[in-house]
Amino acid sequence: MRIATWNVNSVNARLETVLAWFEEASPDVACLQEIKCIDEKFPAEAFERLGYNVAVHGQKTYNGVAMLSKTPLEDVRKGLPGDDGDEHARYIEAVVSGPSPVRVCGIYLPNGNPIGTEKFTYKLGWMKRLNTHARGLLALEEPLVICGDYNVIPEPEDADKPEGWLGDALFQPESRGAFRALKNLGLTDAYMQLDGTPGGYTFWDYQAGAWPRNHGIRIDHHLLSPQAADRLRAVDIHRDVRGGEKPSDHVPVVIELAL
Repeated sequence: MRIATWNVNSVNARLETVLAWFEEASPDVACLQEIKCIDEKFPAEAFERLGYNVAVHGQKTYNGVAMLSKTPLEDVRKGLPGDDGDEHARYIEAVVSGPSPVRVCGIYLPNGNPIGTEKFTYKLGWMKRLNTHARGLLALEEPLVICGDYNVIPEPEDADKPEGWLGDALFQPESRGAFRALKNLGLTDAYMQLDGTPGGYTFWDYQAGAWPRNHGIRIDHHLLSPQAADRLRAVDIHRDVRGGEKPSDHVPVVIELAL
């Protein structure tokens, strides 16, 4: 089973680019972030023609997540538990059916900038809620994948120019500590498990020539329960997509689990 995560930075604005990648890469499951549309405006039919079941948790103009699967999605949850007043569409979860079912969570973690504001407080609160929910999911002792745009640079090696991120919410000690706390629940960072080579970037800003200069950061992650980590066979960052036509500033990251 090949499970992808990709912040597409507006699914409708980049639909041709996104569909072209799906036709070529053909992931079994994909979690998309920043779709930037309400549920009714998501181009579900285009993905259904490629053989995907579609679940969407959208929001007008901002945020929005979706999950696509070649097999039916069961037990679908939209929204991260713990705050009934949170109207941001940042979380979707489902059990991907099949001979070896996997629970997949797609997340778009808050950016949190600028630090020292309520946006950073919201980011840390969201991460605390994710930790609590992940703890409950791990207690089920089933294959679990929590993937998406975490908006966290875990270590200095995960940025080409770490000194340039010292004042950014993505690289604050509190953000990185919350990410480590997630892993300390018993979750495995798929990229670090199978590769871990510095330079495995997943995001390059549109500004200041970041892409041609390879000033990237690694902020799109797959965290795996022990039952999923035992089945991990490959991880692949599709970095060439960043140099294509009308790209997102993120690229797809795909893991492969043995069935």
